[in-house]
Amino acid sequence: MVSKVGVVGVGAVGAATVLSLIERDGMCCEIVLVDLDARRAAGVAADMRYATPLAPTVAVRAGGYDDLTGAAIVIITAGLNERAGGATDRSDPEGRLRLIGANAKVYADIVPRVVAVAPEAVLMVVTDPPDPLAVLTRRLAGHDRVFSTGTLIDSLRFRVHLAERLRVRPRDVQAMVVGEHGTSEVLLWSSASVGGIPVLDLLTRCGEPVDRVRQEIEDDIRYANIRIIEGTGASQYGIGVVSALLVEAVLRDERAVLPVAAYYPPYETTLSLVSVLGAGGVQQMYEPAMSPDERAGLHRSVAALREAAGRALAVLPDGA
Repeated sequence: MVSKVGVVGVGAVGAATVLSLIERDGMCCEIVLVDLDARRAAGVAADMRYATPLAPTVAVRAGGYDDLTGAAIVIITAGLNERAGGATDRSDPEGRLRLIGANAKVYADIVPRVVAVAPEAVLMVVTDPPDPLAVLTRRLAGHDRVFSTGTLIDSLRFRVHLAERLRVRPRDVQAMVVGEHGTSEVLLWSSASVGGIPVLDLLTRCGEPVDRVRQEIEDDIRYANIRIIEGTGASQYGIGVVSALLVEAVLRDERAVLPVAAYYPPYETTLSLVSVLGAGGVQQMYEPAMSPDERAGLHRSVAALREAAGRALAVLPDGA
């Protein structure tokens, strides 16, 4: 099957996503890059195209919205990042939610253009804050084939930091973050494990106070983007790999179980839970087992996300 993938927004994250898509094993045959700066899109496409002889057959080209016709999935990465949007203050409880106003306006322009030419495409939201922007995207698109990258990158970071403390491979750590991709996210310590052994039991053997270790790891995860931005100017490579993996799950109808975000009717908002990702986007969502404190944290995250979604939807005309 010939699969066309569109990428709207070819900044740091968009370019990293394209590179990761190219490196996947024959996942898609055509990648179309669209950017407000057409020269940038053309330059990135040309740079990436010269790498394609070393990868499975894939055509990379720049284009306009009309060139997204027939796309199976469109990845939207356009908008202000945390650095440009002034969202790099660790003491700011808003975090990346501070970007809602500016990026909701960007999405209000982009999404109708995409839907007009690719009405059957799955839409994947990557721009921060992804969860409220996915609510806006769903409203603008008029369908449920919308999801965001959610807390998958946070869950991977959780696994990495736990593995470092426990001196094991990250792939052998099972751990998940749910709720918002942001400051109200909830780390599920109660179910985190290595080889079936609870992580909290293992941490008690490390010789450090568990509460202190937990706080250090949670801070490392919540502020990972800021630390990366302080060093490189943009957080891009991890989320680029994540985005390519999610595209693959959709195109191949993998029914992969991942903590990505979609609209969850019981909470009337978009958030990350245990999600089944395949053709058409998120097919099912389940609430994982949680401790009472984690459940309370999730409810706080839901409240924050519902308020943020209202701010995102405020860019629409009354009644839209």
